[in-house]
Amino acid sequence: MLTRTASARCFGGEQLQFQHTSAICGGVTMTFSVFLPPQAAAGPVPVLWWLSGLTCTDQNFVTKAGAQRVAAELGIAIVAPDTSPRGAEVPGDPDGAWDFGLGASYYVDATEEPYRRHYQMARYLTEELPDALAALPLDLGRQSISGHSMGGHGALVLALRAPTRYRSVSALAPICALARCPWGEKALTRLLGADRAAWMRWDAAALLDDCAAPPPIRVDQGSADGFLATQLRLDLLRAAAANPRAAVEVNLLEGYDHSYFFVATFLEEHLRWHAAALNG
Repeated sequence: MLTRTASARCFGGEQLQFQHTSAICGGVTMTFSVFLPPQAAAGPVPVLWWLSGLTCTDQNFVTKAGAQRVAAELGIAIVAPDTSPRGAEVPGDPDGAWDFGLGASYYVDATEEPYRRHYQMARYLTEELPDALAALPLDLGRQSISGHSMGGHGALVLALRAPTRYRSVSALAPICALARCPWGEKALTRLLGADRAAWMRWDAAALLDDCAAPPPIRVDQGSADGFLATQLRLDLLRAAAANPRAAVEVNLLEGYDHSYFFVATFLEEHLRWHAAALNG
């Protein structure tokens, strides 16, 4: 059952926040936000899922990206989940670091203790949360997915693991090869164990290289991003984009960094690109 925790009128639509209990994530309370455009008053509207990055909650995108104006014009709902399970019972980074644990799930399904009870974010996002949205005027037959940084990784991986689920996928400054960067090596060792073959099932570049029929993909990356060389590994995604079965657009944008200033600059282009797929 959903509990509405916040609502605000916005560009003729509504910006909403909800909580519910997640069985898949071990009984914790999960929070997510939904923007309903004004067109939802007349019936179900298509959906863009937005996955946020390290340390974020559902509110970073909602308050910083400026998406609502364009989404209202296009008639697209945006679902922005939290980035991980939370609560006193949910284990975080044992060293107290920011790049693992609470706010840093990497959108994978953990297999290792003590994380596997709660860190089932891929299953939560693809199985449980869509069912929880049934009371809202959303057309889940028309859905796309996008995200930033860790969330860009999540968007690419979820779409490539289930290529018919989403009509399009985009990412801004994504972690392109989680199994082959320092963030991923730390996180996946704890979440999935030592078997690197298991890690590759959550590596966007590896999945793209193997995918028989990927959905349309757009990736935007700033050239002045301090994480680009060591953590994001755009080079590996670009190599995988040579897959002749893939329609992949990769843009390196001069002078832009990793921040929400970058996201806000190019998000309107992403929304319009997704709208063409959702309404086509």
